[in-house]
Amino acid sequence: MGSWRRRRVAGAALPGRAAGAGAVAVVAVVALVGGAPAAGAGTVSGHCARLDRVAVPGAEHQVKACLDDLTTAGTTVSGHTDPSDWAGLHPPGAVNPKGVPGIQIDGYFPDSSTFNTTHGWNHDSQFVLRLPDRWNGGLVVAGTPGNREQYANDFTISDWALAKGYAYAVTDKGNVGVTFYRDGRRPGDAIAEWNHRVTQVALAAKAVVAQRYGRLPERTYAAGISNGGYLVRWQLENRARLYDGGIDWEGTLWRVKGDNLVNFLPPALRAYPKGDTQAMYDAGFARGSEFLWPFHHQYYWDLTQRVYREELDPSFDGETEAGTPFCASGTPACDADYDYDARKPYAAVRKIGLTGRIGKPLITIHGTLDTLLPISRSGDVYAEMVGGQRPFRYYRITDGTHVDSLHAAYPDRIRPLLPCFRSAFEAMESWVERGQSPPPSATLPRPSGGDLSNECQLTM
Repeated sequence: MGSWRRRRVAGAALPGRAAGAGAVAVVAVVALVGGAPAAGAGTVSGHCARLDRVAVPGAEHQVKACLDDLTTAGTTVSGHTDPSDWAGLHPPGAVNPKGVPGIQIDGYFPDSSTFNTTHGWNHDSQFVLRLPDRWNGGLVVAGTPGNREQYANDFTISDWALAKGYAYAVTDKGNVGVTFYRDGRRPGDAIAEWNHRVTQVALAAKAVVAQRYGRLPERTYAAGISNGGYLVRWQLENRARLYDGGIDWEGTLWRVKGDNLVNFLPPALRAYPKGDTQAMYDAGFARGSEFLWPFHHQYYWDLTQRVYREELDPSFDGETEAGTPFCASGTPACDADYDYDARKPYAAVRKIGLTGRIGKPLITIHGTLDTLLPISRSGDVYAEMVGGQRPFRYYRITDGTHVDSLHAAYPDRIRPLLPCFRSAFEAMESWVERGQSPPPSATLPRPSGGDLSNECQLTM
């Protein structure tokens, strides 16, 4: 699904640096001009073969490494990942593959912001490309969840994809951290840049794959968690020709009118401190999720609401009720009284809004106990936007919540989503590569037994 042709750009060169190397030349760039894939030389055998030939088009800086293990089991030791970046995103007991040798390229594209301090570079738009020695002909492209840096998907997505033989590419989205909204000249610019950076790394990765293996990828999948899931949706709506399919794990919902992130969190910030349980339900928070409310009130709701409202509507200056600390932070300007429908920051949201008009197959998974992005106000709504005429499957995972690490605290009440994401990925492979339709969209019950950290069936 999708067609590609390679185009050489005469005279192009990159001011990049690799280990022990100076400037490197661009040897190819992917162009979305149609036509059949050029005949390739097939997979190149040998550990880190063609290491000297790979160079990321458009990169300002890049460092190449030949590694005995590209998975977190190896990169944690070699220093080619940051465990703090992926901490808390997977359940305890999750089993990951290891022992995948190949090439890793770390670097950054030109950018004016400096929030990402990884490697001491103090430069945003950092990326990671991983090229396994044993390649299956595919590529997985990702953006990071939350406001994390480029290693955030290493345990949840990269390890597993590499072990299956995929090349893997990820971007930090161009601005990271809880002050990401300071980037960009106008409201909405910072999040809009996220989408641009995913497109950028996808194009660059296709070119690098061709350099390394002698041919372009036969199939490319977008994958992501939370904000990364939003990026998958946006790419399949707006850059579908780059991909063959996508897997969206509880993606954030942005649209100009109707449900979105900044119109269901303020009611929770108002209702929870008052003990108004009915108002919490009315805001979309699921019955049965009450035990998760204290944690999310303390750590997530206020911070999440404020940073995204700062990005989309920075002129707002809310006020708390006298003596009532609506927000966990206790800040003078509190977003508990923010009213999206009254404020109408439509111009900013229009830059990042979703439509549901996906151009390639998409599978979404979302937990019924998600207490940051309530399923009734997020996943359910996006499924309705996509409708029944497009290639889409939606699996509502009973007892799943937004962060799998909470399974450790509530093993009898929380179901991890990581194994369901992996089952969804395999279903996408069968859908795209063998024409086998995935099971129908459904609400999947929690199994009565089994290894929930490592097993998930997409059937009733």
